[in-house]
Amino acid sequence: MDAWYHYLLLVGIGFIVGFINTVAGGASLISLPILIFLGLPPAVANGTNRVAIVLQNAIAVAGFRSKGVSTFPFNIYLGVSALLGSVLGAYIAVDIKGETFNRILAIIMVVVVLIIVFKPKVNISELEERLNGKYRWLGMLAFFFIGIYGGFINAGIGFVIILFLHYFHRLSLVKANATKVAVVFLYTLAALVVFVLNDKVIWKVGLVLAVGNGLGAWFSSRISVNKGDGYIKVFLVGMVIVMGIKLWFFT
Repeated sequence: MDAWYHYLLLVGIGFIVGFINTVAGGASLISLPILIFLGLPPAVANGTNRVAIVLQNAIAVAGFRSKGVSTFPFNIYLGVSALLGSVLGAYIAVDIKGETFNRILAIIMVVVVLIIVFKPKVNISELEERLNGKYRWLGMLAFFFIGIYGGFINAGIGFVIILFLHYFHRLSLVKANATKVAVVFLYTLAALVVFVLNDKVIWKVGLVLAVGNGLGAWFSSRISVNKGDGYIKVFLVGMVIVMGIKLWFFT
């Protein structure tokens, strides 16, 4: 992919992906097919995409912190646990049929949207956040397994992370998003190292895509704080529905 317009396309796609991934998730289902379409082998596309995800989440963390939104050190506990899982996930070589994988993921997304719509309303402002003691340890255990999937392919995991943090740890959606980008940054950095060691990264392509991802992440992180939980919930439901339909009917 040496044509100049390929790189313009990557920046544009990266911006969309960075925006969506920061406020909800699932946008690797956009960037991965684009990279494969441009001629990268699937494993290389998967590894190269991690360059953009790392920068995207690093900038998103900075964006949330600039607005005073952070769950440090709780996000580090979850991030380190997910990091350990992601190393294992990145090394897993599972030959799964693409269509089967996409339909399984579509079912997961439908379940997520049902949880969002029908979960009894929780007024987070009236409840204490559950970040310590057994909740921290259970969260770390859950994020180890989240990290395994994140290290393997990552697509769609943002939905699960946000819902887990919101309903189990009782974080507001804005705080859940801020925690999510910190955790994803840590475990994706570890997964990227594995891909690099196995020569599965094309740096020029990854860095160009990362420029777009980073711009989208910065814009999205600041908008989501200003708009609040209602904006994130609507966007999250919309993206789950769109991605579910795409995976089920257009694999």
